[in-house]
Parts: sequence; C-alpha cells; structure tokens
Amino acid sequence: MAKFHIKKDDQVIVLAGADKGKTGKVLKVIADKERAIVEGLNMVSKSTKPSAANPQGGIIKQEAAIHISNLSLIDPKSGKATRIKIEREGKTVKRIAKKSGEEIK
Repeated sequence: MAKFHIKKDDQVIVLAGADKGKTGKVLKVIADKERAIVEGLNMVSKSTKPSAANPQGGIIKQEAAIHISNLSLIDPKSGKATRIKIEREGKTVKRIAKKSGEEIK
C-alpha cells in the first residue's frame, strides 16, 4: 500500500480542478484509490431513496473524493501550499513544512 504526505485531519489546499485555491480539512484518505475527501469541497448531488435515517429521501449534497496529487498541505505559519520533509528520530516521524521549517501536526 502506498504512503501519502496527507493524513486525516490535515489542512489542505486544492491545486487543480473546479475548487482550485479552496482550503479544507481532510475527512478521509482512500489509500487504494489514491484519493481524499475534503470537508466542504468537490460537492456532488446524490439521489437517495427514503430510509429510516432519511424518511423524506430526495437529493442530498455530499463531498466527493479528490485525487491526492491535486492537494497540498498548508504551511502552518504562512497559510500557503507547501511541500514536506520527513525527519525520523528513532521510531518517531515528523513532517516538516519546507517553506517555514515548522512541524505539521
């Protein structure tokens, strides 16, 4: 399974597509498809049948997956897109923003 620079709960910015330039929090990473679901971005309309959870049914809006290559982490200091550097200290791994040198938690 591939490893990605983006994890759940990271703040990311969209680099390409209809939502280019928008930011959000990663809700889920789908590793086998190399995609991520970002809160409030790439919204699609989905038709649903009536159920116990949604007795009315109808059309609902929900987030669709975005390819990992179209996302970049946000630098905690500047608020802009940044690449990361991996630092290993024994068994602990740190992700460091290349732009500012700050640790990404």
